[in-house]
Amino acid sequence: MASILPLTLQELSFAAGGRAIIDRVSLEVEAGPSTIILGANGAGKSVLMRLMHGLFAPTSGTLRWRENGSRRRQAMVFQRPVMLRRSALANVLYALKAAGTPRAEREALAFEALESVGLAHLAHRPARVLSGGEQQRLALARAWALHPEVLFLDEPTASLDPSSTREIETVIRAFDAAGTKIVMATHNLGQARRLGDEVIYLHAGRVVERAPVEDFFKRPSTPEAAAFIKGELPWT
Repeated sequence: MASILPLTLQELSFAAGGRAIIDRVSLEVEAGPSTIILGANGAGKSVLMRLMHGLFAPTSGTLRWRENGSRRRQAMVFQRPVMLRRSALANVLYALKAAGTPRAEREALAFEALESVGLAHLAHRPARVLSGGEQQRLALARAWALHPEVLFLDEPTASLDPSSTREIETVIRAFDAAGTKIVMATHNLGQARRLGDEVIYLHAGRVVERAPVEDFFKRPSTPEAAAFIKGELPWT
């Protein structure tokens, strides 16, 4: 099966309330290295990821995957995942059903996904009574079951404690090791260093810098990125 990557954005813009949130972004997202989208609050990270995933339609510009049918070969996990009023297992089964997975294959795939994130022992527990970290791992299990080529992660650990954060990062590394392209938005510099291969830095809705992780942190090429790294958030 041909890869759906690269994903090409050309002069992509998104406006709301008369304000440009994403402003003429042009870039190409290739297979391979984990891509971290960094930027201050309000820089447009979450909106850019929703545009890439297809949840938002751009105001102008184009977004194109290499192959058609990309919608079923990508997944997205949000900062606060939406849980169905069902068991953990049923949440994963629902995702598989929505993706068109044959009925006879769903249960085995669902249990495999729960096992992969350490939740098999909670398969029959209502998803809504799980802890925040467990719910986020369940959201990752739903994605794991689909074996996506691309996984978008929008601040997946922003509301979690350090222990839960470590567990989520372990699962993200497993996706990466399995060959899934990771595209993750975060404002956590330590997490960017731990999980990323390259950084795309957003400022006021524009890509102002793109570099390998080590180069970005050691030698930022723009004053906006340098200020961000120093903790001097560039207010816009």
